[in-house]
Amino acid sequence: MTEFKVNPIGVIHSDDSGSTIELYPEYRAALQALDGFSHINVIWWFDGCDNEMARSVLTVDQPYKKSPETMGIFATRSPARPNPIALTAVETIQIDYENGIIRIAYIDANDGTPVLDLKPYTPSLDRVESPGVPDWCSHWPKNVEESGDFDWENEFNF
Repeated sequence: MTEFKVNPIGVIHSDDSGSTIELYPEYRAALQALDGFSHINVIWWFDGCDNEMARSVLTVDQPYKKSPETMGIFATRSPARPNPIALTAVETIQIDYENGIIRIAYIDANDGTPVLDLKPYTPSLDRVESPGVPDWCSHWPKNVEESGDFDWENEFNF
């Protein structure tokens, strides 16, 4: 089996005052020319779920109220997976290039979560005009902006 080496480039900070991504000093130069992109894709590590048990999960029992009774882990956004890698598109509010701080609107990661990479969100590569989804989740919001007002608590079985 091929081994891969992945190093965090920074860390997510999240508290009542908001969310930021802090890049480590050696990666701050990589922020150049990121201004102008309203959103970025953040690739981060589900560090709280990085254990043998979570990495061995391949199926789960109905995680969503209207989903099939059993789902493969690749059909979910669960942190339990063979490689605990996460991807979130976030809105950038401000970039402090000198200190390597990106203030973001929101991210579904915990405070202290390691960041693996950042990529600019570009509609020509990241946006799908008419994505298809299964019937059981077709009533979910059509975009991130609508998700903030959606009653997610009524969707999950956990």
